Amino acid sequence: MPLHYSREAYGWNIHRYLYDWVLSWAESPSGAVALFVLAFAESSFFPIPPDVLLIALVLGAREKAWRYAATCSTASIVGGLFGYFIGWGLWYSGGNFSPIAMFFFDYVPGFTVDVFNQVAALYEKYGFWIVFTAGFTPLPYKVITITAGVAKIDIGVFVVASLVSRSLRFLLVAGLIWKFGPPIREFIEKRFNLLAIVFVVLLVGGFVLISYVL
Repeated sequence: MPLHYSREAYGWNIHRYLYDWVLSWAESPSGAVALFVLAFAESSFFPIPPDVLLIALVLGAREKAWRYAATCSTASIVGGLFGYFIGWGLWYSGGNFSPIAMFFFDYVPGFTVDVFNQVAALYEKYGFWIVFTAGFTPLPYKVITITAGVAKIDIGVFVVASLVSRSLRFLLVAGLIWKFGPPIREFIEKRFNLLAIVFVVLLVGGFVLISYVL
């Protein structure tokens, strides 16, 4: 029987394999190192979010929850700077997309020309909030870090937005696992996207309210 190639099915299988591979590091003595590498890589090109490994590591050693969250946050911020400099210096060649840019468009999940152009168009008006929102919510952070470099937004603004959003995100995940243990894991894995979006809406709404009051 002939085999029929499906790009979607192939992509899902690769994604599932990477997911399982990431989780396997939770049983390794090098789990914390793997978390750092994963969080760094996810900020610029790797498709699996570090929350997966962070949750597993904290479940295995809840007394290390804050240490793991700090490791994840630090690596993600440094990885974000790496993504920023990819966009800043390596994205174009001779006025066209460079081979590095084409690699991202062809092989990095969620990173398309349309998404890149849409995000780039938002920076002029919402620089800080674009980085912050993507840093905390399920929006693809790698698209934001690289596009920020391409747009050459102020690097201080970029670092502050990344520091606040990524730290809040990973501290929240680690804190929930530390407080509630295994029962909260399924909730985080299934509903973290909604939880993150609600948090950002409330936070932004709070800032807007304060601006009107003051």
